[in-house]
This record gives sequence, C-alpha cells and structure tokens, in this order.
Amino acid sequence: MPHHDGAPVRLAVSTVIFALRPDHTGLPVLWTPLVRRTVEPHLGLWALPGGWLPPNEELEAAAARTLRATTGLAPNYLEQLYTFGEVDRSPDARVVSVVYWALVQSDEAAQATAGPNVRWVPADTMPGLAFDHNRIVEYALWRLRTKVEYAELAHALLGATFTLAELREVYEVVLQRRLDPANFRRTMIASGRLRETGEHVSGAPHRPPKLYRYETAASTAQTREPFMKERPAS
Repeated sequence: MPHHDGAPVRLAVSTVIFALRPDHTGLPVLWTPLVRRTVEPHLGLWALPGGWLPPNEELEAAAARTLRATTGLAPNYLEQLYTFGEVDRSPDARVVSVVYWALVQSDEAAQATAGPNVRWVPADTMPGLAFDHNRIVEYALWRLRTKVEYAELAHALLGATFTLAELREVYEVVLQRRLDPANFRRTMIASGRLRETGEHVSGAPHRPPKLYRYETAASTAQTREPFMKERPAS
C-alpha cells in the first residue's frame, strides 16, 4: 500500500457517462466514453473523464467543465454518484474523487469529441482502467439499474418524446433482460408516469405508434413496484 504520510489530500472530480448506442450487430447497448491518460501515473491507460478540483470552483461546475474539455459533452442529466477516497487509490498521492454520472442521448453522444485519446466502450465490457475506475463504472451501472425502477431516467437517454417500444427498449438494455410488451405497456400506463402528446411517429405505415412524454407532475417520491428487485452480488 502506498504511504502518503504528511502529504496533502488532493480532491478530484470524475464522471461516468452512459449513452444508448448500437453495437457492431446494430443492437442498442450502454456505452461509456473513456479518455487516455497522457501523464503518470498510469500513463497510456484508459480512465474516466475528470480532473483536479480548483479551490474556487463548485463540484458540479468542475465536473461539467472537465467533461466538456475531454469529451465535448454537456449533458442535461448530471448527478453526484459517490465519493471514492480509499487510501491506496493512487500510487503517488492521497486522492479523493467526487464522482458524477451523466446520461446523454445517442444523437448527442454522436457529436462527442473523437480522437486517439477518447474512446467509447460498452459499459459492461470495460478494459482494465486506471486507478479504481473499473469499480466506479460497476457501481454506476448498479446505481442506474436500481434507480431506473423508481425515477424517470429513461427520458435522458431518449429525448423529450418517445414511443412505448422505445421506452421498453431502454429498460431492457439497462436491466439486461426482455420485458413482455403487453405487461410493460399496462404497467407504464397505470403508473401515471406518462402522458400522451397527441402526436404519432411520422412516416410509419398502418397504425403509427403514439408518442409519449413523462408526466412532470407525477411524484417521483411515490413508492413504486420495480421490474427488478435483486441487488447484484458484491
């Protein structure tokens, strides 16, 4: 274990980003952007976007700034995830990282910075990352899969309006299992979370699907029955 006796504690911010994008087979999966480290420690390894916290900047502002600087992304959904501060996180200093997580739509993700030092990777098949960033991604995935049951997170991946089939696809990708379309439709309609926009998908043959949006007046604090109750094995 590294020894940092007498060394000041450094505070950093990092962000885990999730976007729904197709894989090589065309099926949608969750993707996460990584940045290549250009300095020691862990020179050349991939890591989460982030940076040091200046003394005069708020945490969320720093997270948004470093995210914009490294990936070009400015997500609407940015929330504090957890603080990671184990003594041995970094080999050359005591570093405490305040980690945020963000959800972006696929079209926004397509506009992200591209280059040799930015890489999008399926969130469930991470390479070996610098520091404890693999653990951070795993925690963020667990948090997303748990929270999607109780909060209106899917719209951050979909946009303001969506069909029930598109919404179900998000749940299936996040929860990693198929959901019965009829049961899903009944559950979502009965939940009071959704409202019909009065519009339909344009250009669709036969009966074009209805477009929905989240009902902002619905109470997010209300207890709801989730599709999945299991916590992942630690």
